[in-house]
Amino acid sequence: MKFLVLEQDSHEIAPLRRKDGVMLTTCNENETKSFSQWRSAMHVKISRRRVMSVLAGAGVAMRGVTASAAGDESLGAIAAANGFVFGAAAGPVIDKDLAYRELYTKHTRIVTTDVAMKMGTIAPQPGPKRFESADRLLQFCASNRIPMRGHCLIWNEWVPAWVKSMDATERRMFFDRYIEEVVGRYAGKLQSWDIVNEPFWPGHKAPGGYRLGPWYDAFGTDYVRRTFERAALVDKKTKFVLNEAQTERDDDVGRAVREGLLRLVDELKDAGVPLHAVGLQGHLQPRYPHDASRFADFVHALAERKVDIYITEFDVRDDTFPDDIPTRDAMIAETGEKFLNTVLRIPAVKMVIAWELSDNYSFYTDAAKKKNPLAERLPRPLPFDDANQRKPLWFAMARAFRNAKKA
Repeated sequence: MKFLVLEQDSHEIAPLRRKDGVMLTTCNENETKSFSQWRSAMHVKISRRRVMSVLAGAGVAMRGVTASAAGDESLGAIAAANGFVFGAAAGPVIDKDLAYRELYTKHTRIVTTDVAMKMGTIAPQPGPKRFESADRLLQFCASNRIPMRGHCLIWNEWVPAWVKSMDATERRMFFDRYIEEVVGRYAGKLQSWDIVNEPFWPGHKAPGGYRLGPWYDAFGTDYVRRTFERAALVDKKTKFVLNEAQTERDDDVGRAVREGLLRLVDELKDAGVPLHAVGLQGHLQPRYPHDASRFADFVHALAERKVDIYITEFDVRDDTFPDDIPTRDAMIAETGEKFLNTVLRIPAVKMVIAWELSDNYSFYTDAAKKKNPLAERLPRPLPFDDANQRKPLWFAMARAFRNAKKA
């Protein structure tokens, strides 16, 4: 038996690549023994009674108001009423799917660019930069008075082949010019920028657990500091964010990334770099262990370093959950709610951003369809289903926002 595994490692050959460069590979049954044991435990742990309880909670939430009023509820408004910002990443499909577009105008109070501001979109080949997609999304946000976040300026993945083929000197020159041009174009127009994305990946075995790639090759670990400093030369208003993945995992990988991230934040602060927030992606992966108490300690440790904290790419991976949709949706909702109940009680946590809004536009769904276009089981990681209807996760998120109301 084979299971799909998300890896942050980068390889030249892989069966699938998600939109942001993360690889999808498979592993055999022996390699996933601990995961299988966890899944078996989950089947025992979440009883039918618990499933019905979670689903009933959504029903109670609906019955507590008139059907019309319930339909008018906005997750963004619920979050805002309790001191948080809720938003979502938006991909190019927002230009074509008008019903999906309306979800953003109703439910989000901030929008993150999905691929529009990644280097592979802006500079896919030599010559003039391609800003059309980012400009369209910025216009949509401006016309609806929704702040926009840029994602992501510099990352050691999703770098065009023509840039990778440069020698070290050419690549350094391109690096500085690219930052100046792109940041300068959007200076003062964004709420925040993910200035550096995912600097760590222990699987690369680099000193300090850093992710390897063209910018690491060109500058060593100093590429991180350099990116922030170069961006600050042309934009004095936007909040600068260091965005990282895998910190939710309570295993060797997750702990190594946490340690590296805390160390890097200290180094950037000591260097006087303008770092305003740290983004923790929040791609919840129940195949890996998670300890809420230890994760909260880590988030508190970040907060002590005087940075805001954003949950930047929230969703719940469900491939280890049963096929039955009501059961699976209940487990997704419970996983998401427990995580949010932990982090939202930490004052430094300011916002939660889902990675897209509805299941059919999740990168997990995209990967599943590429793997098997006829697949009957598709991922359900987000608060809305493929008909743009609210799911138990939507109600779980609303409860979490309300339960963690900020003073």
